[in-house]
Amino acid sequence: MTKTAVITGGTGGMGMATARILGTDHRIVLADLNQERIDAAVVDLRASGIDASGTVCDITDRASVDKLLAFAEAGDHHIRAVVHTAGVSPQMGSAQFVARINAIGTVNVTEAFLARATEGDALVNVASVAGHGLPKILVPSGAFPKAESDPVAFEKIIVRRSRVFGKKLHSGLAYSFSKAFVIWYSRKQAAAFGARGARIVSVSPGSFDTAMGKLEADHGASDLLKVSALKRFGKPEEIAAVLAFCASEAPGYLTGTDILVDGGTRAGQEFKKS
Repeated sequence: MTKTAVITGGTGGMGMATARILGTDHRIVLADLNQERIDAAVVDLRASGIDASGTVCDITDRASVDKLLAFAEAGDHHIRAVVHTAGVSPQMGSAQFVARINAIGTVNVTEAFLARATEGDALVNVASVAGHGLPKILVPSGAFPKAESDPVAFEKIIVRRSRVFGKKLHSGLAYSFSKAFVIWYSRKQAAAFGARGARIVSVSPGSFDTAMGKLEADHGASDLLKVSALKRFGKPEEIAAVLAFCASEAPGYLTGTDILVDGGTRAGQEFKKS
């Protein structure tokens, strides 16, 4: 039985960089929305000697996620790890779209993998530094459980709360709320994964030099560098090193927590000179 690592958003900068690390001792299955991008990424990985394949998956559709995992299992393969990098940034759509992809998509991936998880398996959900920065009173955390029981109601609450600072910031607030949800949800699910001998963690990147990160460069991401400790964008391989480690078998006691990888941005915000 071959150990398999599934990477959602697998053709992106973080996904591919993570695949190159995990691919040293795992079979890799990439998931994304575009088959041509998947095929090109698979060719790239195979050229590096990595056992890779891929398939299209819409993470907002639970049936599509189940189909992805069934694809990864076919031929007596065991899915030992899932690295869930798929998501969208504020510039990529409406508040509702952002909430659906980032939050409901994470629920679908988490629930589908939990149903299969066994001893030693791991799920790594990608959150964001944006999920850490808002005042708690502003975050609609009371609505977070609805993402599982009533996703439509959850999306409506996120959209409504995102209007608090005006239309211009709708998607940005929805993004922060959705990533705060990913952090909360990954903690919430720790006991369920633990009952199966498995682990779940979230990782919160700061500003990284990826295609998605560049979309946000002129919409706040570059400004964050002014208060960060390292004063630069992170490299895809730097976040991939953390994602791959969390997904590996090495940190067997690491679960139910979030790891912030932001170049010292939150520290800079906390201790900046007034």
